[in-house]
Amino acid sequence: MENSLDIAPLSVDKTGMERDALAGDVAVITGGGGNIGLATARSLAWLGAKVVIVELNPKTGDAAANLVNQENGDGTALFVETDITRGDSVKAMAEKSFTEFGKVDILVHAAMDMSLGDRITNTTADVLDRQYAISTRGALLCIRAFLPGMLERGHGTITYLASAFRYPTAPSSYCAAKAATSSLMLSLAEELGDVKDSGIGVFTLVPGWVGRPPPVDANAEKKDIPGERRKFPGANVGYEERMPPEDLGAALSYAIVHAAEIHGSGITAGQVLKHINWKFPRPDLVPEVDFARIRDGVAVRMFGYLGQGFAKQGNPTVSIDRADAQDGESMNFLTLMGLQGE
Repeated sequence: MENSLDIAPLSVDKTGMERDALAGDVAVITGGGGNIGLATARSLAWLGAKVVIVELNPKTGDAAANLVNQENGDGTALFVETDITRGDSVKAMAEKSFTEFGKVDILVHAAMDMSLGDRITNTTADVLDRQYAISTRGALLCIRAFLPGMLERGHGTITYLASAFRYPTAPSSYCAAKAATSSLMLSLAEELGDVKDSGIGVFTLVPGWVGRPPPVDANAEKKDIPGERRKFPGANVGYEERMPPEDLGAALSYAIVHAAEIHGSGITAGQVLKHINWKFPRPDLVPEVDFARIRDGVAVRMFGYLGQGFAKQGNPTVSIDRADAQDGESMNFLTLMGLQGE
């Protein structure tokens, strides 16, 4: 049976993980009908998980489930047509997932409509509401549907495909909606506490620029479309431009298997791939260094420490480097500044 989806051979086998690393687990992937969601569903199935493809588009959703079943055997994947912005639709999806597989251990929230993204000055309230509904409301509804079962079993992973905090051009409104969900996820990690106690690992992953190069048409007229996404040099570590979805699926799947280690973290695809000594297509674009991680007490007020602010040259400052944190350090940012309080 021919499959019309835009796919390439998987690369999850290059992570060094065993094919049964997720045997017995069940994963729900929102936006699982294409690009990152589909590549992640295929990678998780390769690792032995059963997968639920959650999609609003029945054509791509059904094709995705058929593909996963072709690659891994019948009964591996289930497609459930779902509008994740509606509570009744998410509830029905969860019930079908439980009926088919008995439980859900992994929630991957990848759904979003990037075509809605635009400059803030071009974005209407209705469009922003729709982006927020898919990204943040959808995440919350799915968390409420599957987290209780994870907590009862003491086993689970919840992750989200985050994005840039801001874009220098477009689509700024897309980033704004996704930033809200990133905050929701990392707050959830804090609420759940130590993964040794809850058994639940929560993290966000920033994928970078993922997809296929567009076909080249030498005769096509070049147009500067307002709000169109420009080329971002250095969007991906080790890649000329776009990262293939299959490589991102491999990175995310590795992070899911090791979720307990990175609970409460925001990570990038490049960090994951560097960690596993990935063979990048452009090793000359892989820096040996990375940015320092932020101390927890500063992260609480992170939005208050962006840009130039009122900082004056010579004013004393405190390190925001996580490596400088003390064991048992308070998350109270005033304490980090030397004010102990009561």
